[in-house]
Amino acid sequence: MKRIFLFLLTNLAVMLVLGVVLSIIMSVLGLSHRSLGGILLIASVFGFGGSFISLFMSKWIAKKSTGAQVITQPRNETEHWLVQTVSAQAQKAGIKMPEVAIYDSPEMNAFATGPSKNNSLVAVSTGLLHNMSQDQAEAVLAHEVSHVANGDMVTLTLIQGVVNTFVIFAAKVLAGIVDNFLNGDEEEGGGSWSYFLFDMLFQVLFGVLASIVVASYSRKREFAADSGAAKLVGADKMRSALERLKQNHPSQLQGSMMAFGIASGKGMAELFSSHPPLDARIDALRK
Repeated sequence: MKRIFLFLLTNLAVMLVLGVVLSIIMSVLGLSHRSLGGILLIASVFGFGGSFISLFMSKWIAKKSTGAQVITQPRNETEHWLVQTVSAQAQKAGIKMPEVAIYDSPEMNAFATGPSKNNSLVAVSTGLLHNMSQDQAEAVLAHEVSHVANGDMVTLTLIQGVVNTFVIFAAKVLAGIVDNFLNGDEEEGGGSWSYFLFDMLFQVLFGVLASIVVASYSRKREFAADSGAAKLVGADKMRSALERLKQNHPSQLQGSMMAFGIASGKGMAELFSSHPPLDARIDALRK
């Protein structure tokens, strides 16, 4: 419930901010919300604006939604090892030291997030620390550090912004065409029930198709992060970690945290999965 409430509250705040910004811009430019220029502006503001606001808030959202506790002063041997390992890997990968955190979850997982390579967070679950060997955990950390070093968070945000803009623009244009066909010029303001209904339907339809594009990119970046981890700690350690993940609990991570975690939920259709099958990732490392 805490995650759901935080998700709804955050998105409401983002929508309100973008709505105010959009109203000001459209008023200054004198654009109509039914003109192609106005629709493109609406789509761009909400498409890219929402993605980039989420990116800049990603570390705060991740900490709040998972309850991750950042290690500011290591209190035990495990925390000392975590900080030292991430520090050494970050230096080797050529990035600034990420914040290191632990969150309470039975799943063996970890994730990376943050607005840039030099302002990031790497978090691991208690389940991973309790159920993986040190070599396996080291490989998982290297996988997350590789995500950061590869700039995957920013690139995913750009891709998400592009597809969001396309979804909103195409949905509104087609909804307008359908609305004009059904009502003619009777509803000039675009406030008819049919316009809003078809706008929502088209956004859902195009949103599903767009998620396939984003998931495909995410899967490719998983292979790249595995390869990066192999360069940092060795392919054998990374393969061992992936083999261990076959006994994992279903992932509880959501959104970008799932996209940049070490493992995703099971049972999802492959087209919509943010991660490739574990066996495919293991085979890729063997090759």
